Amino acid sequence: MKSRTKVVVIGGGIAGCSTLYHLTQEGWTDVVLVERNELTSGTTWHSAAQVTNFGMNQTMVGLKSHSINLYKELADDADYPINYHHADGGIRLANTEEQMQGYRHFASMARGMDVRFEVIDAEECARRHPLISTDNLIGGLWDPLDGDIDPAQLCQALARRARKAGAKIYRNTPVTNLTQHSDETWTVHTEHGDIDCDIVVNACGYRVNEVGAMMGVHHPVASMEHQYFLTEDIPAIVEAGHRMPLIRCPISDYYCRQEKNGLLVGFYEQDCRTWGMDGIDPDFVNALCPDDVDRVMDVLEGAFARMPALMDAGIQTIVNGPITYTIDGAPLVGPIPGKRNAFCIIGLRAGLGEGGGHGWLLAQQIVHGEAIYDTWCIDPRRFTGHANVELTALKAIEDYQNEFRFHFPHEHRPAGRPAKTTPLTPVLAAEGAAFTVVNGWERMDYLKPTADFHPTLSFNFDETFALVAAEVKKLQEHVGLSEVNGFNRFEITGADRHTFLDRMFCGNITKRPGRVGLGYLLNHHGMIKGEATIANIPASDRGADRIWYGSAAASEFHDMDWLRLHLRDDEDVQIKSLTNDQTILVLAGPKARDVLSACSRGDWSRKAFPWLSVRECFIGFSPATVLGVSFSGELAYEIHVPNASLYAAYLALRKAGETHGMKLFGARAIESMRLEKGFMHWKADLLTEFDPFETSLERFVNLEKDDFVGKKALVQRHGEGPRRRLVTLRIETTHTPAHPGSSLMQGDTVVGTITSGAWGHRVGMNVAYAFVDPEQARKGNRMELDLCGKRIPAEVIAFSPYDPDFTRVRS
Repeated sequence: MKSRTKVVVIGGGIAGCSTLYHLTQEGWTDVVLVERNELTSGTTWHSAAQVTNFGMNQTMVGLKSHSINLYKELADDADYPINYHHADGGIRLANTEEQMQGYRHFASMARGMDVRFEVIDAEECARRHPLISTDNLIGGLWDPLDGDIDPAQLCQALARRARKAGAKIYRNTPVTNLTQHSDETWTVHTEHGDIDCDIVVNACGYRVNEVGAMMGVHHPVASMEHQYFLTEDIPAIVEAGHRMPLIRCPISDYYCRQEKNGLLVGFYEQDCRTWGMDGIDPDFVNALCPDDVDRVMDVLEGAFARMPALMDAGIQTIVNGPITYTIDGAPLVGPIPGKRNAFCIIGLRAGLGEGGGHGWLLAQQIVHGEAIYDTWCIDPRRFTGHANVELTALKAIEDYQNEFRFHFPHEHRPAGRPAKTTPLTPVLAAEGAAFTVVNGWERMDYLKPTADFHPTLSFNFDETFALVAAEVKKLQEHVGLSEVNGFNRFEITGADRHTFLDRMFCGNITKRPGRVGLGYLLNHHGMIKGEATIANIPASDRGADRIWYGSAAASEFHDMDWLRLHLRDDEDVQIKSLTNDQTILVLAGPKARDVLSACSRGDWSRKAFPWLSVRECFIGFSPATVLGVSFSGELAYEIHVPNASLYAAYLALRKAGETHGMKLFGARAIESMRLEKGFMHWKADLLTEFDPFETSLERFVNLEKDDFVGKKALVQRHGEGPRRRLVTLRIETTHTPAHPGSSLMQGDTVVGTITSGAWGHRVGMNVAYAFVDPEQARKGNRMELDLCGKRIPAEVIAFSPYDPDFTRVRS
């Protein structure tokens, strides 16, 4: 066994084999995989192994397309062919118009990744799959490339190619411990000796946290028992003369595909159960859980109704094995939070179908620092301190029970709530607040008119439209107050803090005491990595001169890793997270200064406290730090308050706002207003796939600076010209917002993709952002938006259609 290598991948299922193979494809051949038993001896061997193109966003569609193309190539390899039923086709069924509308959106989204889905009616579903009934059926989504593959053969084919490229695989080699050294390298201790390496990859399936514990971390991954049946031969299949398409049924919570001349039928029963929560038997290898047919009888009855031929089919085999889930159902593929040179590819509940793409994107991250797509939707750092296995288990049960029911816009399911709250959460609830969820935080979404108000789940504008309009109008004309919790906040101190941050940002960042600036961080490829507000807080009795670094609510682990990665040993810089210690109250509107002056001593005039200022003060008697910044486009203040004093500060502001008619406003109002102002959201509009020039942020770039992270690559990219440009669009419909991922068309050609959309209540138009081909970015250019299956005219307009001169924020 080798004693030194570049990368050690731990785990020999689809995740590990795909990662190993793709590392060799990216040029790293001095790589090793260790497996405690035989390859595929965990979840992989009993996988139902369906390979679909369907995904909830473009990154997921892209990685699945890669899997399909790779698996087809492997199947066609004359030297080592594998069994892959490619392009049998598959149907996702629907019995509501809302589901069908969702399918039309996903078809639009997939078109931007060159994937062609088809929305079909009930009769066409039955024509393509003659075993199903059309009772209680409206239609479905057709995936022409759906299929299934042999799990063991797939992994062996990937392992074979990796070995041929120079990789080594050691089977029956359990890992006993991991040691990280002062130079950030690792030693992987095994029963057969130690391997020193630069990088470790956890690809351990349902044993993920056994290996996680060896490096002092826990991963939000839990396992569920999952059963499927293999039937005996079904005469109708034999007589059909062609393979049956796959079926996924949200109506009856089952799926099926052809297996020889019978069917493989899998169930997502409501009476489901977690597995392995109290530890896993070391001898659980190539093993299954006990059969429990009674548990799936209710689902089976629904399958019988949809597919009557099943009632006459005998059961040949029952398989009940564990599959892994995360908090939101998507896997964890990327850097392990808080660890250097450590990655994971875990929580792959659909591992066989997606594993080729996940290993592909992970290998790119390991070798190049980033992948071809923005991978935030699968990044392990998208969950922060609330993400434990107990919470994951609750969400896993919920996801399992809704396996084929996609999330609608603004849908937040109840399991695992409330994970993170502030002292104001029950207070706002009592005032009628409805809550959205941001990285586990319960954040006010809008004010309900009645306690039993529940808007319709739909892709159209819903019953909150008028409520949000009223919140925006009150704020625009008078003043509004909102709690914006969970936003990331780092305190940066030390003599070298300014030079450090100057190196991290691509533009000029103010160093003046008492002033605030906004800037953008790039990765080494010159692409957008992050966005942050920098506030220079002068020395006071609360501390020495210091900088507050503020960024998106989900970015805490991501940004901390990035900043610490670039700290030099000789720099005097300290970074401390305050994210969970303080909360922001946003006071906005033309009367905001009057309210602030009524509850806080000091001169809050425009001259004494202009836009982009920061000051420590008291709100009533609550210590606070106030930033003169605005995400709404109105005069506004961010009031940062320690959580222990938050309620008192809230009461003081509410009292001061009474004479000015101050009302609460929520996240939906903020989303509407920020789109009208040309302000962007991280990981919605700010993506690692685009540089700041393509993202229309040239005013935040200074190529004359001596150096900053990503400068060399950015200069080269800028010289080559943009591939896409971010633009603001006016969408010519009053019924439906532009949903992220929707395709913009010129004829039959996709020319752009929506990133954000909402109704702009102050400008009276349907506003959206989109990345479009450069020739489409000209103001006044018109195209068509494929919006849930309808072609809607869209026109490029100027950024910031509301108050483009920023006079209101400076007032």
